[in-house]
Amino acid sequence: MAMERTYLMVKPDAVQRGLMGEIVSRLERKGLKPVAMKFTTIPREICENHYGEHKGKPFYPGLIDYITCGPVLAMVWEGDNAISVCRQMMGKTNPQEAAPGTIRGDYAVDMGRNMIHGSDSPESAAREISIFFSPEELMDYGRSIDAWVYE
Repeated sequence: MAMERTYLMVKPDAVQRGLMGEIVSRLERKGLKPVAMKFTTIPREICENHYGEHKGKPFYPGLIDYITCGPVLAMVWEGDNAISVCRQMMGKTNPQEAAPGTIRGDYAVDMGRNMIHGSDSPESAAREISIFFSPEELMDYGRSIDAWVYE
């Protein structure tokens, strides 16, 4: 079992559409464990740091404006291969290519309003978690249901 943590962010479009609870519910029903959550508006400097690898790309200014336009739900989730599990649950970045049953496939239409961000590797997860959460904010706890989720 490769227990790992990943960073997820419910973006402003999903917050405005009232889908935070649905997204969190899907992750919990899958068996993933929430480790940290923060409902916040991201300051521009933090957003620019978070999306730094996209600086200079044509969509970068619009992405920064969009993510900082309203509140997001920043989260850390833990589970066996949590990064790949969450990325599968999110669906392809372009919602028009995302499979039905995925978050983006079920709720998003436009690439620029694709509901959710998720870390794509252990390195990016560690970096993104450290941007949004201090070590003291990350919960370490057991759950009685884990015996029913993991063999």
